[in-house]
Amino acid sequence: MWVHAYRLRQKSHQLEAAFHDAVLADKGSWISSISLVAYALCFSIAYVELDTGTGALILFSAVQLTMIGWGIYKKERLSALQWLAFFVAVAGFVYLMLPSAAVPSLSAALLMAISGAAWGIYSIRGKSCVSPLRSTGFNFARSLVAIPILLLIAMTSLDNMGLENISLDLITFEGLILAGASGAIASGLGYSIWYAAMPLLKNTQAAVVQLCVPVLAALLGVVFLSEQLTVEFVIASAVILGAVLVFILNKTTLRPAN
Repeated sequence: MWVHAYRLRQKSHQLEAAFHDAVLADKGSWISSISLVAYALCFSIAYVELDTGTGALILFSAVQLTMIGWGIYKKERLSALQWLAFFVAVAGFVYLMLPSAAVPSLSAALLMAISGAAWGIYSIRGKSCVSPLRSTGFNFARSLVAIPILLLIAMTSLDNMGLENISLDLITFEGLILAGASGAIASGLGYSIWYAAMPLLKNTQAAVVQLCVPVLAALLGVVFLSEQLTVEFVIASAVILGAVLVFILNKTTLRPAN
């Protein structure tokens, strides 16, 4: 009995040591960092020319195709009910975003599609994450190598706008601090939480769950910005959230094929 207890404690210590070593070894990856930069950069440039609804439709379509395509490649099988739930959720999303959509330019649409694919890749990479906060921190740090590229793009944009039309008077120290906090703290924590969730989800599940993001964003707009709550929004939200719930609860066929 004592020998058995000793062996259990010894095995527990070994597992703890192995987990500790895995956490220290989790330093993100260059692939994840490049994907993150591509997502943010293409997203920012594309939305200069795209309407909100159009950009969201293209972005989330690319995310869905990337992650579900990868899930199918990795032999994640979906039941007929899950496929139905997925298409219903997409239909609800299109119904929600379509009123503000417009015909996009080809270059802006392509950039937004690349952005969505890059976010899909970044999300998929999170499935092997051991320490979400540490991994996100290293990915953010590696992303700093893109600063020269971002400065070049910014200078080109400023030149196209006409330097005489640009005023720096509206830039304040408080604004710079808030912008930095939005990226380094808010986004950093958000990405860390997402990386914590990814190992618990199938690629297909993670893809479908993200269809809830526009609904949650709109709800926060209603709560904090007093935006109007419309019948169309209530219908679309109910359809999306209900379909996502059905998809997630139907787990039995989400298993690798023989």
